[in-house]
Amino acid sequence: MTDSLAGFTYRFEKGSAAGAPSILLLHGTGGDENDLIDLGRAVAPGSPLLSPRGQVLENGMPRFFRRLAEGVFDEADLKQRTDALANFVIAARERYGLEAPIALGFSNGANIAAAMLMQHPYVLCGAVLLRAMVPYADPPSASIPRTPVLIASGAQDPIMPASNPAQLAAQLRERGATVDHRVVPASHGLTQTDVSLAAAFIKNVAAKAPAL
Repeated sequence: MTDSLAGFTYRFEKGSAAGAPSILLLHGTGGDENDLIDLGRAVAPGSPLLSPRGQVLENGMPRFFRRLAEGVFDEADLKQRTDALANFVIAARERYGLEAPIALGFSNGANIAAAMLMQHPYVLCGAVLLRAMVPYADPPSASIPRTPVLIASGAQDPIMPASNPAQLAAQLRERGATVDHRVVPASHGLTQTDVSLAAAFIKNVAAKAPAL
């Protein structure tokens, strides 16, 4: 069932496991609020799932921010859309009584999650960035101490050079994040290896979270 909040159409699934971390699902280009629900259930069973639809359309396909060409982002729009997404997450936390979520983003969704880590460092408690790229040429200098981040890039990804996600990992580490960058034997699409890595990462983050 979809709903709307702070300008976003979204889907929310209440968690069934006590203490399970909240997961913010951020789809890739052409996806929507339903796109990553099954992935969220697979990697974080019993967790509350919050899944917004990107507000931008590119040839009829939803995205979270505009781009000027393949791999060339409209950074002014990215900044504005990241602010809006952060406000949505804050509003959703208040509506549903959620703790700061772990972002689980794919491609375009992973890119805006990376931007949020650096632009609004306390909105998320961690992130799984699947096929992410560097979002900003000159990223914000906010501190994100000890925030756990998993980056999974594809060894045969035709959309980005291998140096790009490695640069993103370096930028996040410079700001204090604890980054695990894995290169998986894949193209841009997701594989079972990505699912396994994400599930293990989220389980580990949840295990280290302080008791409430």
